[in-house]
Amino acid sequence: MTHIADLRKSYERAELNEDASHADPLKQFEQWLKEAIAAEVPEPNAMTLATVASNLRPSTRVVLIKGYDERGITWFTNYDSRKGQELAGNPYAALQFHWVELERVVRIEGVVQKVSAEESDAYFHSRPLDSRIGAWASPQSQVISGRGVLVANAARYGAQFLLNPPRPPHWGGYCLKPDHWQFWQGRKSRLHDRLRYSLQTVSSGQEVIWARERLAP
Repeated sequence: MTHIADLRKSYERAELNEDASHADPLKQFEQWLKEAIAAEVPEPNAMTLATVASNLRPSTRVVLIKGYDERGITWFTNYDSRKGQELAGNPYAALQFHWVELERVVRIEGVVQKVSAEESDAYFHSRPLDSRIGAWASPQSQVISGRGVLVANAARYGAQFLLNPPRPPHWGGYCLKPDHWQFWQGRKSRLHDRLRYSLQTVSSGQEVIWARERLAP
């Protein structure tokens, strides 16, 4: 068995430099996301979400991006879950995409807000029926006695709502508005490419621009 400390990989697929990258980090993210989808990497839409509780203990979990635009990065979840409770107490969070096959990482930091009820309704009703029932059936992050609780809940809500369950009041969308981005491209000999974008306000607070700088790996 290989000793874990001896595991190595040489990153040699691509490079990332200032001249070839977008000045707008959202456009750079869009390019990389499209390339990850085109490359058929496993779950290119999966991202790690990090939040911090009131006791200052961080926690992470994997969620799925469901949209992105000038507002930020959007996903949907249970508002009563651990992440929902932590975001209610501290709205600052971080996201990370790791496309292993492309040797790329994107890190995003910013403040999180709930999306509108109308946006949450629209996405909820686009989901498969079983997923909509599941949103009612699972008391996410709460202790349950066994899987039978989930099965029983799903049967109960399925019978109650039949083919048209409404969106649960405890379920909806969040949007992280970025103020920092980092793009990491693996390179040979651990001399990786790493670009950081930081939000800057100029002209008496009226104009917002992104400052791009290279970081040592």
